[in-house]
Amino acid sequence: MIDQLTIDRIFAAADIVDVVGDFVTLRRQGANYQACCPFHTEKTPSFVVSPAKGVFKCFGCGKGGNVVSFIMEHEGMGYVDALKYLGRKYGIEIQEKERTAEEVKRNDDRESMMVLNGWAAEYFKKALTSTPEGRNVGLSYFRERGFTEATIEKFGLGYCPEGYDTFSKAALAAGYKEEFLVGTGLSFKREGHDTLTDRFYGRVMFPIHTVSGRVLAFGGRTLKTDKTVAKYKNSPESEIYQKRMTLYGLFFAKKAISQLKCAILVEGYTDVISMHQAGVENVVASSGTSLTTEQVKLLKRFTENITVMYDGDAAGLKASLRGIDIILKEGMNVRIVQLPPEHDPDSFAKAHTADEVQEYIRSREEDFITFKCKLLMADSAGDVQARSAVIRDVVGSIAEIPDAITRAMYAKECAVIMDVDENLLLGEVAKLRAGLSGDAEEREFFERQRQQKMQEAAETLRQSSASNSGTAIGSGIEELERELTRYLIRYGHLSFDIKEGTQLKEYNVAETIVDMMRNVIGFDFQNPECRAIYECYVEHMTEPGVEVPLSHFINYPSAEVSNMAVNLLTMDDNYIPSKLWSEHDIGVSSERDRLSEALPRAIMLYKSKVIERLSATFQAQLNNPDIDEDTALDIVGKLRVLNNERNDIAHKLKRLIL
Repeated sequence: MIDQLTIDRIFAAADIVDVVGDFVTLRRQGANYQACCPFHTEKTPSFVVSPAKGVFKCFGCGKGGNVVSFIMEHEGMGYVDALKYLGRKYGIEIQEKERTAEEVKRNDDRESMMVLNGWAAEYFKKALTSTPEGRNVGLSYFRERGFTEATIEKFGLGYCPEGYDTFSKAALAAGYKEEFLVGTGLSFKREGHDTLTDRFYGRVMFPIHTVSGRVLAFGGRTLKTDKTVAKYKNSPESEIYQKRMTLYGLFFAKKAISQLKCAILVEGYTDVISMHQAGVENVVASSGTSLTTEQVKLLKRFTENITVMYDGDAAGLKASLRGIDIILKEGMNVRIVQLPPEHDPDSFAKAHTADEVQEYIRSREEDFITFKCKLLMADSAGDVQARSAVIRDVVGSIAEIPDAITRAMYAKECAVIMDVDENLLLGEVAKLRAGLSGDAEEREFFERQRQQKMQEAAETLRQSSASNSGTAIGSGIEELERELTRYLIRYGHLSFDIKEGTQLKEYNVAETIVDMMRNVIGFDFQNPECRAIYECYVEHMTEPGVEVPLSHFINYPSAEVSNMAVNLLTMDDNYIPSKLWSEHDIGVSSERDRLSEALPRAIMLYKSKVIERLSATFQAQLNNPDIDEDTALDIVGKLRVLNNERNDIAHKLKRLIL
């Protein structure tokens, strides 16, 4: 366990804009920052980061929380691992209390595998530069490829010695378990053998990093000319590594991608490294595999624009076209750069300066569908069947684009290039989209959109009504609990006035809510997160008018409670009064200005709901045929008190409404 003092230091040091900015491109919007949400697909940014509050909130999918919960959600970590991540980022030493035997036994295998990979990366780096074999074989190869010492160090390149089990023995001697060596794929057992064999022996090593920079896998290249030996070997799929969800070089490229608002996609490890060394750093690779939807979504967190740069030979270029429809399907803007036939990105970067590479990209990149259309039509000249196949191929790509207007524009442009009727293309695109999931796909899509818009409009109307007049009559008890909890943490230190007779009497928000909860039997929040926030507030409350820091709620150890606090604190952050109000000189009061009306109303509605619940409970007890006379009389008395209280609340509510 991590002690509370260390946790407090981590929260104090961690800048949520800095942390979130490592994973998504943030743009300042007034006092906050906005981006497209990394947790769901969207075109219009609804993800907001508030540096003042230290929270994030997506108004699209509803996810929200503090800096720790962001890392937990984004990186799939537990609470303790997320704290460790932030501790490493900000140089805070974490002293953990001694774990029990049971806690050690439950130690996360995933974390153990990541730690092993980190150690292996350091081992391979040292083997490259500190052993005669590594220098003569591995380092010589990298230097022949033109990689500088700075580049080798930046990408953590290394070498796995010959000897079949040299690495495995070293790992076991260092205390790493056999099960994790096999689990990560660094070692394996040959059939009929009990000893471990190194997967990558005699190969130069390319560590593969997570977005946050941890090593999760490796690629190894053989330096032998034996045709029976695979040129490249990658770590196998494991608990921590899924190839389809990883892009090589993204850790090193994410900052440049965000700044330049574009990513360059290449094929292999050396393509990425050579481009970086040439000064073009917004480059990532699909690592020699077909591009996947997960990889595209990962890249979409940082940019909407992808430029594909693969080998210049015609066969390689046409093969690359087949995978790009996945990018179109995600609604991204795709351009393609055709290199000279004698070059791939690796050799091209070595033969040119950074300025020359960037100028070549700027001057030669073309829109993907237009490029594809021209390329394939040139190959089908004079062949009617081939031309028909090209048209179907291009139609298939256009049909993948989710935006109808963009599809129409591409159909218009490609119709001119292919010399076919534009309406024919549009009709084929519509039929293909309708046929993707049966003949009703388009109709179902628009029906879902219509239903969603209707629901959003209804919800907006409901929220607008509630924001202008306080909690609505008929609100459920849980909704009222959330409302009272929000008043407590946002305005607990403030006061509000209530007119009593001819005088105004001042009340403190927190005291009013706490008195209600303490002095009435049966009043206790049913929602566990609201109850935890209430108890936390009472624990830290000192005197009326002194604000309880929001960090107590935002940084609450329970992710559920923290997320609830963030949701309550950001409920109306996106509300911007219409210009019509100011144009017509109509004042729009804030929630804070409406406390004198809204808080008493919420309290009375909540009391009414609690009384209903208590009355139902007492009535059920009274209907029990086995109840004794004294108990029955006691319950009747309680019901009479509750009924009087209910009538009093109804009278007060009527006065508030009128």
